Amino acid sequence: MTDDDGLILSTAHEHLDRRSRRRLLGLTALRLTLSSVALLTVYYLLPIGALHGLSTILFFIVGCAVFFVVLGWEIRTIVVADYPRLRAVEAVAVAFLLLIVVFSSVYFAMSDADAGAFTEPLTRSDGLYFTITVLSTVGFGDIAPSTDASRLVTSVQMLLDLALLGVVVRLIVGAVRQGVRRQRNAG
Repeated sequence: MTDDDGLILSTAHEHLDRRSRRRLLGLTALRLTLSSVALLTVYYLLPIGALHGLSTILFFIVGCAVFFVVLGWEIRTIVVADYPRLRAVEAVAVAFLLLIVVFSSVYFAMSDADAGAFTEPLTRSDGLYFTITVLSTVGFGDIAPSTDASRLVTSVQMLLDLALLGVVVRLIVGAVRQGVRRQRNAG
């Protein structure tokens, strides 16, 4: 079976028996779960409340830089992976969660430094919730940015979310295609 580019849809896993496929899917699910637990644990344990002013801005810049470095690494691993489609699923999940953790951390730090930065003071869970409502474009309105700084950071998140949904997913799909081509040419 092929897609529009003539790439084989079922490549490296075609030779696997049912048990091996399940094991491969299970390992992928396990890595996704461990990555999620690790990122959320770091989020809840980081001393974010100690960030104020310039340290919050620096944390935000470093967090965004880490996001882009991890994203680049993830795209590279897709291209060389034995199972590029499964690796792409992991990459998308890690990218989304990392972006959520970065923005949740910044929102929590901003709220901790200035209780009026949002319509209500944010706990870590509130920061996570607010980040997810912005990412999903739901925006219930129960929490909203109320200072220029918090509005600017929220606007940056909205723009990065659009980029993640558009450009990043396109990059990952391209990396999958490249990985599948590499496998086809190797075999």
